Amino acid sequence: MPKVVSIHSYRGGTGKSNFTANLATTIALQGHRVGVVDTDVPSPGIHNLFCLEPEQMDKTLNNYLWGETAIADTAYDVSDKIGLTDNGKLYLVPSSVKADDIARILKDGYDVKLMNDGFRSLVKGLELDYLFIDTHPGLSKETFLSIAISHVLILILRPDKQDYQGTAVTVDVARQLKVRKMLLAINKAHSKLNLEALKQKVEETYAETVAGVFPLSEDVVQLASEGVFCVNYPEHPVSQEFRKVAEQIMAG
Repeated sequence: MPKVVSIHSYRGGTGKSNFTANLATTIALQGHRVGVVDTDVPSPGIHNLFCLEPEQMDKTLNNYLWGETAIADTAYDVSDKIGLTDNGKLYLVPSSVKADDIARILKDGYDVKLMNDGFRSLVKGLELDYLFIDTHPGLSKETFLSIAISHVLILILRPDKQDYQGTAVTVDVARQLKVRKMLLAINKAHSKLNLEALKQKVEETYAETVAGVFPLSEDVVQLASEGVFCVNYPEHPVSQEFRKVAEQIMAG
């Protein structure tokens, strides 16, 4: 049974796309067939992590949403680009980075039901084991859709008052939408913080499981979104934390 996993945050700047790319890759490295859809149409960017250049993206999610192409034609096999050599496969459906395309989709919107149909078609057509949805930050009808259809929702937050308040709202919405499984991930935690105490505090506050705590890492910053961190630094503590989160996704 394929699993749909939405990665979301209430605010931008949490490292959501980086998190999505690393988690999806970690699971693909276990031999699974994984798809990633960049539904952050106003500010797409995850293609950079998979080393897919804009000039290589002749068809995007936008073209599908405008009825110009099948969604399967917008999926790019990026397995080789991230060094997947075994049975695992990773496909990316990017959003357009062209200014005119972004302006058009912001002005006209798109049919949310069509997006849902696209997810189903993608899972079936590519025989995916996992489909990751990289969402747009904040709450909107598009976000509600991806939360509602997800088997797993991962909410990313930083140890920051604005993030705490926004996450509380998002958790309430997710519960109203009866999301099947919700996990929290704390990202960019300062090294001076007691990470175990932080994890405990967040779990008590939201009454939800914290799947992983990721320290603010200079090594991650240094890579500067040019590639997937866990592939470049497989033994790094950050990569090990991604493996812990991946196990919780794959477990059930």
